[in-house]
Amino acid sequence: MAGARRMGPWAVPWMMLCLLCLPPSARAQTKIPLETVKSWADAFGGELYSIVTKYSGSPLLQKKYKDVEPTLKIKEVDGLELVKKFSDQMESMLRRKVEAVERLVEAAEDADLNHEYNSSLEFDYYNSLLINNKDENDNYVELGDEFILEPNEHFNNLLVNTTYSDIQLPTNVYNKDPDILNGVYMSEALNPIFVDNFERDPTLTWQYFGSSTGFFRLYPGIKWLPDENGVISFDCRNRGWYIQAATSPKDIVIIVDVSGSMKGLRMTIAKHTIVTILDTLGENDFVNIIAYNDYVHFIEPCFKGILVQADRDNREHFKQLVEELQAKGVGTVSKALTESFKILREFRDAGQGGLCNQAIMLITDGAVEDYEAVFEKYNWPDRKVRVFTYLIGREVTFAPNVKWIACNNKGYYTQISTLADVQENVMEYLHVLSRPMVINHDHDIIWTEAYMDSARSHGILLGVVGSDVPLRELLKLAPRYKLGVHGYAFLNTNNGYILSHPDLRPLYKEGKKLKPKPNYNSVDLSEVEWEDRDEILRTAMINGETGYLSMDVKVPVDKGKRVLFLTNDYFFTDISGTPFSLGVVLSRGHGEYILLGNTSVEEGLHDLLQPDLSLANEWIYCITDIDPDHRKLSQLEAVIRFLTGEEPDLECDEELVQEVLFDAVVTAPMEAYWTTLALNMSLDTEAGVEMAFLGTRAGLMRSALYVGSEKISNKKFLTQKDKESIFTMDHFPLWYRRAAEHPPGSFIYSIVSEDDSEGGGLPKVVTVSTSVSVSVDGKMGIAAAVGVQIKLDLLQRKFWMAMQQPNDSDCSALDGACPLSCQDDILNCFLIDNNGFILVSKIPEETGKFFGAVDGSVMTQLLNMGMFRRVTMYDYQAMCKVPYHHHSGARPLLSPIYAFLAAVKWLISDFLIFLLEFNMSSFWHSDNLADAKAVFHHSHKHKKHDTLQPCDTEYPVFVYEPAIKETNGLIECGDCQKMFVAQQIISSNLLLLVTDAVCDCSVFPPVPMDAKEVKYNASVKCERMRSQKLRRRPDSCHAFHPEENAQDCGGTAGISVCPTLLLLPLVLLLR
Repeated sequence: MAGARRMGPWAVPWMMLCLLCLPPSARAQTKIPLETVKSWADAFGGELYSIVTKYSGSPLLQKKYKDVEPTLKIKEVDGLELVKKFSDQMESMLRRKVEAVERLVEAAEDADLNHEYNSSLEFDYYNSLLINNKDENDNYVELGDEFILEPNEHFNNLLVNTTYSDIQLPTNVYNKDPDILNGVYMSEALNPIFVDNFERDPTLTWQYFGSSTGFFRLYPGIKWLPDENGVISFDCRNRGWYIQAATSPKDIVIIVDVSGSMKGLRMTIAKHTIVTILDTLGENDFVNIIAYNDYVHFIEPCFKGILVQADRDNREHFKQLVEELQAKGVGTVSKALTESFKILREFRDAGQGGLCNQAIMLITDGAVEDYEAVFEKYNWPDRKVRVFTYLIGREVTFAPNVKWIACNNKGYYTQISTLADVQENVMEYLHVLSRPMVINHDHDIIWTEAYMDSARSHGILLGVVGSDVPLRELLKLAPRYKLGVHGYAFLNTNNGYILSHPDLRPLYKEGKKLKPKPNYNSVDLSEVEWEDRDEILRTAMINGETGYLSMDVKVPVDKGKRVLFLTNDYFFTDISGTPFSLGVVLSRGHGEYILLGNTSVEEGLHDLLQPDLSLANEWIYCITDIDPDHRKLSQLEAVIRFLTGEEPDLECDEELVQEVLFDAVVTAPMEAYWTTLALNMSLDTEAGVEMAFLGTRAGLMRSALYVGSEKISNKKFLTQKDKESIFTMDHFPLWYRRAAEHPPGSFIYSIVSEDDSEGGGLPKVVTVSTSVSVSVDGKMGIAAAVGVQIKLDLLQRKFWMAMQQPNDSDCSALDGACPLSCQDDILNCFLIDNNGFILVSKIPEETGKFFGAVDGSVMTQLLNMGMFRRVTMYDYQAMCKVPYHHHSGARPLLSPIYAFLAAVKWLISDFLIFLLEFNMSSFWHSDNLADAKAVFHHSHKHKKHDTLQPCDTEYPVFVYEPAIKETNGLIECGDCQKMFVAQQIISSNLLLLVTDAVCDCSVFPPVPMDAKEVKYNASVKCERMRSQKLRRRPDSCHAFHPEENAQDCGGTAGISVCPTLLLLPLVLLLR
């Protein structure tokens, strides 16, 4: 039984009634006087409040902002106007990137026209693997001349040569092959264009030319490093960006012969062929696989009769099923062909699938006839479906029939005898599908998940030119300060995949290493903004609409251990000329206001020069990354030089600079206040107060140390090593965000959990913060947040001192044990925060733990009484453990320079996200849960054989209901009853919990916070895989062209790559 006292006169009698109505047998073994606990909480809360207000200086800062309210203006942000402005700027920026690549196309076309193929050409070039290598005689090796490399900040301090490009070749491509030499020689003409592009637009990063012969010209030039086996496996032709640039969307049905004659090596080659075909597909493509012997069956029964999007999940699922194929029986291909044609026709007629190219891939070791009747019925005379045939093995008896099938259906025939033949032979189908694009006279811009352009030629794909577009450059156009404390901007593609979002987590930790998740580029908008359950936001953005939507959302913070409840307004529009949409999110209330203050440059500049002041270095106050002379400047240095006129060429955000000046003036008195306190601190009474700090909505920060820097317990705090504690491009500091959602004047106390404490030991410090608000014309804005960091030891000392009654206490009016102390063996006393994490306990090892894991009986009762509530959260980017023997087809998706970068270092701040390789997966909910640790939710030491794979998880967050100031109750524990009392600590997010330590209540299990993997039953899983999320198709399609030579279909009439015929689609990749 239990009682609770809510705010209101009716609560007290009800609580007393519950306690008085207990039967005699239900008496608690230890009776805890409620008045005693309340007096302890009040005394402790009062002393704590006195310390944190004094050393943070929060009353002074609040007064200083109150004093300037008459000069302040609070402007309401027009979200639609803001998102349209950002979109226009992004469109202009992307257009500049397009123009740079168009200049490369023009230069390559001119070079190709002026180049005459020379089969005996001798030509030395810079081979990126061999540059700067010397032989035993100290001479440079062939193709490895001196190539000056210097670190460049713009390219993440990698060693590069910004005056020249160099050439990368896969290990299996001969570096002196005539086709290679002619292509490299011809493409030398791109060097001055690379350099000129970079000079015109210093925000450009990597520029490149990928050739169909296999070489990859990269600017700026780098030293390419082999893998641990000495192999260069990167082949630009295998990359998704190359393949998607070379072809239009595709509907593919793969038919594989699994009759008895395919046993052994033939089946191995066939499986590898299927996997290689799957690797050429992307999110604009659709696919299915049919196996045939005595009968026809879909290798995934759930996909019977349909095509599914070739996203990463479906491709990897198919690969696993392909591995399980076994050869037996007799092959009858006609039924499989018939089924394939029917599926493709049904999808075409229903307006589903890619609505462009359609093809059947027939993989077999022979065909006893040509099946002319099937083609005549389903594909002739229009031949809307191309048929590509792959003859497996060395046997040529049935080769004429297999070739006839391809040549009479606008396809291509190849024979694959060994595993080494697979890659080159599969790639031939791409040459065929690229013919219409090449021949087409239009220079249309085709956007899939990347930018492409078709250049005029006569039917042969020679290569792809492109450039990377750093996502960071796009996001700079949506300044953080305009979005408020919780606001953010995000980008998604026509397929609904996230390009940029503050909650996108592309990396996971394995041991001490950060690695890209297998699905890092397949996160759907609905998996991040999962409160959009009806996908209203997703649908509107994919359709390129402009509009507004409001949602109540639960925002996970502090690695998912805490949650903020916000009402967010979503404003969205398309980015013209691209397949992308932009969203801007503003939190309702203070998040939609901008504070505008006014001060003189002279006064503000004086206060900016104070040593305790810093600015958010990830914010763009002034543009410092274009002019090399400015790159070494911090944002604060740049602002000062701009204001003093030392750097007249600096381009700065004048509105943001004005806000900084205003905040510098208002917060300036804090420096003198903190300094005076530091000089007069009492080491006896206040030992443990280590630091004071503040931050303003303009990204300005001040801090002061109350102890020597060598004595600071948390040295990462307010540094780049602790991103959560500083202003970044993605978010305000966590202590600022949490304080903003707490009543002004009330302090948020935050302790790192046991998993996140520095060095893996027990937590040592507590961060305390409160918000500072201003009000103008009835509008309330958050101007700043201020706080202190104190040693946990100080909090504990004050706690234990307050939690006791003197021996001479008057106990006459108290019902229960008296005098009482939390140090008594009969009591357990805890200080917990509003999410249930322990700050103080008798057992030091419990510090930082979730209270429910320590005492399940009391936590269960607090939940039942409503003092805490369980909030269910979902993580659709989790990584779950699987047994080491579990088969996973997941493979990392690599960028053009990933092989090099991985050999040096994974650059977390600049990893490449390729638009061409995004895929989509949805979210569903199920009550069938299985244990799994989510990397998002808790760090975890994995066993040697543990592997991780993407999964969906569900996890709880526990939240205190502040309307309940105090509560108490009795818990039936079998042979005894356990009493507990909970009391709120004033002006804080803390609670005092006093419980009976004598009664053993271990019959109650702990209340876990562990994430659980969401397991889907067979029917739900099938529905999930079959479902087709809304997507916007690319605008352009090149399926056929009347000038095609359909008889150029393989065998002796194979395609020969003529270097004088050129297609150079443009591709712009975001990273």
